[in-house]
Amino acid sequence: MKSKPIIIVQLVHIQGPLKGEIQEFSSPEILIGRHPSCQVRFPKDLSTISRKHAKIIREGNRFKLIDQSTNGTFLNGKRVKEDYLKDGDVLIFAENGPKASFLTKIAEYKEIIEQFPSPKPIEEPKTPEPQIPELEIPKTPKPQMDSVRPAPGRSDEILIKKTQVPLVIQYGPTLRAFKELPVILGKSSDCDFTLDHPAIYDHHAQFFFSQDQYWVKDLTGKKLVSINEQPIGIQAALTPDNRLALSPQGPEFRFLGGGRLAEIEASIPSEPLLSDHSKKTDYNSEKEYKDKGTPKKSSIFKKLFQR
Repeated sequence: MKSKPIIIVQLVHIQGPLKGEIQEFSSPEILIGRHPSCQVRFPKDLSTISRKHAKIIREGNRFKLIDQSTNGTFLNGKRVKEDYLKDGDVLIFAENGPKASFLTKIAEYKEIIEQFPSPKPIEEPKTPEPQIPELEIPKTPKPQMDSVRPAPGRSDEILIKKTQVPLVIQYGPTLRAFKELPVILGKSSDCDFTLDHPAIYDHHAQFFFSQDQYWVKDLTGKKLVSINEQPIGIQAALTPDNRLALSPQGPEFRFLGGGRLAEIEASIPSEPLLSDHSKKTDYNSEKEYKDKGTPKKSSIFKKLFQR
């Protein structure tokens, strides 16, 4: 009889007190709320979240979201009582509450072996071999070599190979997850991640994994990509909390570690001082908005990702 595959559920938190975390679960039921028994546990003082707010259960190879709360659970912006989930769905727990993206992956053979290790074979005692003294030959000292890890801006390049590691990129309201690197980012439609930005080239940057680290490579040939305001030249390793700018005009991301890149929202310039007449006019305009019940405008990013 064929056994069910081991499916790992990933919740990528993009708003709320768990923002930046990626939680993984293999159990058939995932409880979400403030109760101590919940696997996805929110702080006690977050009163908009019920003690047992929602749960995700496995049905065959599908996963169902079930709401159990007072303030509601939203799937891709729509309030639901229960519905089936698919990769990339965005879950919001209570209106304007914590937000997470739902992803799944099949556990690899290596992960299964690590969970159920085989017993070590019993080794038979070996008869010690007679020790023969060796002649001491003077060794010629080896010349000192540079580190194999290239520094930013050097012409050395690492051989890029396909690697099964996760990469999650959040840009505006878009959240994309990849299970394999390298990944190419650019404006062209044949890129793995297409980014529509005036400063981005058709093939702009490449993300890859080597030497147990995530790396970024500048494909523009113009040294546009920088880390912490320092151009990387050809390529450079990413470390947690690095500020990665794809060009001097943006966009800019923060590397959160574990293959997670989150866009850094551009600061909004302060408004110029207004004359008394202008202030009065703006006040009247604002009053008209309130009288008509029309909400003020705000950016899409703030609506979706504001804490």
